[in-house]
Order: sequence, then structure tokens, then C-alpha cells
Amino acid sequence: MTTPNLHVKARDLMQTRIVAVTRGYSAREVAILIHSGTCSGVPVIEPGNNLVGIVSEFDVLKALVKGQDLQALKAENIMTSQPVTVEETATAETIIKQMIEHQIIRIPVVRDGRLVGMISRTDLMDHLIDSHLINVYGG
Repeated sequence: MTTPNLHVKARDLMQTRIVAVTRGYSAREVAILIHSGTCSGVPVIEPGNNLVGIVSEFDVLKALVKGQDLQALKAENIMTSQPVTVEETATAETIIKQMIEHQIIRIPVVRDGRLVGMISRTDLMDHLIDSHLINVYGG
């Protein structure tokens, strides 16, 4: 087992194919995106990819517990404003510490406030854990 490289940078870990929505996108549609398994959280952006928030599964659940009608709300009504973010140069160690401290499972990667990627716990584990799995089928 090799020691994981905790100095790898966010730019080498992040996903750059991102599903994002605007402030005015329907909260119900965001909930459907999340529930479909496409993603577990959706960044909310303004023109120029400026990150203004994120809608997580917890944000949707909080709205439901409050009795809010998702059909009548927009993404901006249920999003977490000023989400925890990291720059492209942040190390895996820094990202992991942020996730643990803030109890989050994904972090937007930004450059000058603009969304350029996302990193999930799975992205980190895929990169840091050497998993040589052998699937055996049959008797």
C-alpha cells in the first residue's frame, strides 16, 4: 500500500463537467436533478460563471421540513449562500480538512470567484486510495 499524495492540487482532482443552475431556476427542478442521481449538489451561478451559492440535498430537505412548496420557489430561495470553496491550487489535504470541518461532501473549485470545477469525496477517494479490486464470479 502506498502513501496517498495529499499534496495533489484541486485542479488535478476536480471534475470540470458540471451541472449548474441560475438563481431563477425552479427549486423543484433542482430537487429533481439531485434526486435523479445526476449530482448530490448543484452550484448556483450568475453570468460569467460567478458562484453565488449551492443547493444540496440538505437544502432541499430543509425546505420540505419547513413546509415550503418547491414548485413556488427558485434555487436562490433554498440555496446555501457563500458556500465553502477552494482555489485550484488547494491541496487534497486542505480540501479534506474543509470537508470534515464543514461536514460537506462536495466543494466548488473557483478561480477569482468563478466556478471552474467541483470535487466530491468520491473524487478524492478515487485518487487517493489505491484500490486493486478483483471481481470473482462463479463457483
